[in-house]
Amino acid sequence: MKQGVLLVNKPTGYTSFDVIAVLRGILKERRLGHTGTLDPMATGVLPVLIGKAARAADILPDSSKSYEADFVLGMSTDTQDTSGETVKTSDKRVSEQDVLSALNSFKGKIMQLPPMYSAVSVNGKRLYELARQGIEVERQPREIEIFDISLVSFDESAQSGKLSITCSKGTYIRTIINDLGERLGTYGAMSALVRTSSHGFGLDKCLTLDEIKSHSDIESAIISVDSLFDCCKRLDLSEKQAKMYKNGVKLDTSRVIGAAQNGLYRVYAKGEAVDSEFLGLCSVSDGEIRVYKNFWE
Repeated sequence: MKQGVLLVNKPTGYTSFDVIAVLRGILKERRLGHTGTLDPMATGVLPVLIGKAARAADILPDSSKSYEADFVLGMSTDTQDTSGETVKTSDKRVSEQDVLSALNSFKGKIMQLPPMYSAVSVNGKRLYELARQGIEVERQPREIEIFDISLVSFDESAQSGKLSITCSKGTYIRTIINDLGERLGTYGAMSALVRTSSHGFGLDKCLTLDEIKSHSDIESAIISVDSLFDCCKRLDLSEKQAKMYKNGVKLDTSRVIGAAQNGLYRVYAKGEAVDSEFLGLCSVSDGEIRVYKNFWE
């Protein structure tokens, strides 16, 4: 099986791990990972890393994500979305202008308290495991960044609407809606969520599980590992240099064309046996080239 990234349009009702389990059966590949959990209610972009590509999960250069989220005001639930049990209600009515004004306070870097129904670990336990036992524990707010948030629509009679949000990784959209309700002096719950982009990949490039199952040549849909790092400059090593590099030898930048500036680079090996093999990422600093993340093993 080709190594790389398969872009999946996750269906509602599936966890991200459910998708991985299904793909293991289809692709006959055990080494699979993904770049960000989606709740069962949510649909949309789920990049799945295949084989050696799973090593890229924690170093992807673009970690931002975009969403469209439906919400309803006047109620809150134990899960902060409409799949949970209603715990509070309010008859307060708000206007579209009220919502627009409140959204301004969510832009930029803000602190967010992770919800109890989340995969965050506290003392070795997942919060959702504790929540299912009726246990609530103290959580620490975490800094997130909202790059853009806008109101797509709002029905004042139904007190419901849709938000468009682009944010940093680790952001809980349902918590934003919960906090928005509180900011408005009422309550709020997420009623639907679509991830429209993740790590620079859009929904239009994704395949459904049914499309993957019926695809005649699924390997053609897999994106190469090195394309994840297109923002990094490229270095080409000779066969001898590549052998030294793979053995952990620090290379002199003066002997490698294009390695003048400090930073991260994509590294390729060229030789008689292979035209261009992606070795991974290297760091260039103080006149030396060092292995940063390898993808050859």
